[in-house]
Amino acid sequence: MTLGIIGAMVEEITPLLECFENHIKYDVGGNTYYEVTFGNHRIFIAYSKIGKVHAALSASVMILKFGCEQIIFSGVAGALSADLKVGDLVLGTKLCQYDVDISAFGHALGFIPESKLYMESSPILNKIAKDTAKAQGIMLKEGIIASGDCFIANSEKKQWIMEHFDAIAVEMEGAAVAVVCDSCKIPFCILRSISDSADGSADVSFDEFLESSAKRSADFVVNMCKQILQ
Repeated sequence: MTLGIIGAMVEEITPLLECFENHIKYDVGGNTYYEVTFGNHRIFIAYSKIGKVHAALSASVMILKFGCEQIIFSGVAGALSADLKVGDLVLGTKLCQYDVDISAFGHALGFIPESKLYMESSPILNKIAKDTAKAQGIMLKEGIIASGDCFIANSEKKQWIMEHFDAIAVEMEGAAVAVVCDSCKIPFCILRSISDSADGSADVSFDEFLESSAKRSADFVVNMCKQILQ
């Protein structure tokens, strides 16, 4: 099995590289990919850089160049739902792009012709995530995650995304990875740890909780890998 793990920022993959000490580096398309060996399997790890374009490029390279058969995205997200608190782990059952708007042509917000409004993540990988959470006594919350090329710190905008897309969390990469994986028929899982709350203080709490939230998500993904590749 060849597995790909992506984070958007260096803070999101540093805990993973610390767990898998020995790695080989590849420079492709202006980014670095780290190959590690896990038993008889290979894992490729990369931080894509922030945003949907970079995330889509990294996912494409992992699939089309390195032959990754499954993709996991690990990182942080902002809460939309008031039920989510900093440090909560969220499993994206569906992903959407809140900043796509061709409604002038009669299409729903977020929809692109010949594509989908919502990309569904892998039920098999999601079950592994839920089993991993149960084994560790962790509460794993599930729901729709919305992606767009803007850091959302405004409570009114958060409310707008939640109302239009029924999303519980927002970030800047997950849906792009989902589109690539869906197009290439590759199972994917989007796991996020909440780094800022839905109370309008995103600019403050993000910096404060980025590293701890990213490590929480990464540690969880390592345990998922053990289940996937056992």
